[in-house]
Amino acid sequence: MDHRPSLHTFGSSAYIQTRDGRKLHYMSKGSGELTVVFESGMGLSRSTWGLVAPAITEHVRTVVYDRAGAGRSEVDSAPRSLNRMAEDLGDLLSALGPGPFILVGHSWGGPIVRTAAAANTSQLRGIVLVDPSDEHCELYFSSLAKKSFALNGFLIPIMAHTGLYRLLGSKAGKVQPDDVVADHLKEDFTVQAAKTMLAEGKTFLDDMTALLAQPPALGDLEVSVISGTKPGKGEGKIRTALIAAHRQTVSKLSNARWIGADQSGHTVMYTDPQVIIDEIVRMINNASSGATIEQK
Repeated sequence: MDHRPSLHTFGSSAYIQTRDGRKLHYMSKGSGELTVVFESGMGLSRSTWGLVAPAITEHVRTVVYDRAGAGRSEVDSAPRSLNRMAEDLGDLLSALGPGPFILVGHSWGGPIVRTAAAANTSQLRGIVLVDPSDEHCELYFSSLAKKSFALNGFLIPIMAHTGLYRLLGSKAGKVQPDDVVADHLKEDFTVQAAKTMLAEGKTFLDDMTALLAQPPALGDLEVSVISGTKPGKGEGKIRTALIAAHRQTVSKLSNARWIGADQSGHTVMYTDPQVIIDEIVRMINNASSGATIEQK
């Protein structure tokens, strides 16, 4: 693996091979025994962590990566189920070394992180879930949600081909460092990125149903769930439901706590990055001291 110094905000680029030979791209920076690995939301590359990862690099090694079909990683011809994506994350962790790791996942990255964590809790010191997709959110299973998913499958490809996908999707991430924004604009709003988002979303409802029936077993692993508590335009109903779902998930775990991000809706990493940074640093310090947390 290539770890030569780089002037890029995220450090140097390298690739690992999955168990079936696909190449996954990642970038790493910093040093130390502990590594913090960041998992982005549905269909998005590594370039959503530009306000968070650099601050964590001051403490430990950080890794941001591209799931299959996103950023600079190869496309996966197999269905992009939750378990498939979690296996890819597991392959990345194996390639990075023995750990220990802290995993941070935003949105759809939350279930991916939880599923991967359950496969090998011994490697981990904790996980931070940033406004994650949550199976306890009843609105996911409504008829309106199903219609919305079907409509997205029709509209997103059209929006990508016309440039509307980039126009509407890129605004929030422009608060990041210039080099991260450049990659974000180049890689996250293309026709291929749209295909990746749709591929990842295809089994979303089935995966949520499976999680509800059998949630990942995390044991005593430290878990932090951060919810955006500021509803955006037209988001009041889903925001309230998500917060309730996040709190319910926390209540079912043995070593978890809930944190509100009061300046944020869904994109906490852009509007309240310090909340995420503080929680990761707290977890790093806990990992060093061997401390545990009380459920809140």
